Amino acid sequence: VLQLHTGSAVFPRPSVGSWVVYGLGSVNQDLPGYVTISPPLYHGSNQNYASGFLPAAYQGTAVGDTNIPMSSAQINNLERAAATRELQRFQLDLIQKGNRRHAAAFATDSRLDARIEAFELAFRMQTAAPPVMDLDGETKQTLDLYGIGQGPTDNFGRQCLMARRLSESGVRFVQCTHSYKWDQHGDLQGGHTRNAREVDQPIGALLKDLKMRGMLDDTLVVWGTEFGRTPVSQGDGRDHNPYGFTLWMAGGGIKGGTAYGATDEFGYFARENRVSMYDFHATILHLLGMDHERLTYRYNGRDFRLTDVHGRVVEEILA
Repeated sequence: VLQLHTGSAVFPRPSVGSWVVYGLGSVNQDLPGYVTISPPLYHGSNQNYASGFLPAAYQGTAVGDTNIPMSSAQINNLERAAATRELQRFQLDLIQKGNRRHAAAFATDSRLDARIEAFELAFRMQTAAPPVMDLDGETKQTLDLYGIGQGPTDNFGRQCLMARRLSESGVRFVQCTHSYKWDQHGDLQGGHTRNAREVDQPIGALLKDLKMRGMLDDTLVVWGTEFGRTPVSQGDGRDHNPYGFTLWMAGGGIKGGTAYGATDEFGYFARENRVSMYDFHATILHLLGMDHERLTYRYNGRDFRLTDVHGRVVEEILA
């Protein structure tokens, strides 16, 4: 999971979203540049959306987590307290004065600057974020399209619709997490059938909605997993298979209807046109207008990249 999100499985590094916001900056100054919806609490936890050694301002902002239904998921501590906005501004100015004095004494610690900006952003988000995250203003046709209010598709449908609304409002990088339930060591047929029922309609709705709004050509949609399942049985399930699995991309700059790469005849090992996680990340950065070899950050005496010293752009899938 960490390698999918950060490029490294052994050493906590900045997540893909953090690299993207570091490279491109934010569009809407009243919203975070990077939002993760219903993030996982396992296998790396918040390291999957953390900024690592990048300045802390580039970390992801979480909306709920995988244990919270999307119907009630919010950004923590966003609701305005009983104090008036004017009183909150006065209180925040006092806190920020102390923070800036402290930051001046410890200029090398980016966490202090991030804390100052986080307080200011939280203040602005109290008025900017709720309208974006409130799905009640959507038409019944749109809610039905995403499967909201329709049992199995409701939760992930809310994630996908919120992702569209955040992207539409200028959030650079939005990440959704379905669940941990794909790790089917048992009851694979029943489990994957339920999972597919929960995600297929919302995913299709997101792509259709983006296209109808003229956003798809400028939005890269990525559906990924950290590994596949073995072709041999493990009881009535399947074991982990990191040697050959599938991810798909759509939208901005992608050649639609293209299948690239193939496994062996058993569906076990990737044999033809193998793509590493470094290649995958290099291609994402390229499609977003960045050179993965030039997007660097100096830390502990050397320049670091999302792709480390590896990676090539998979030109064959580009439009």
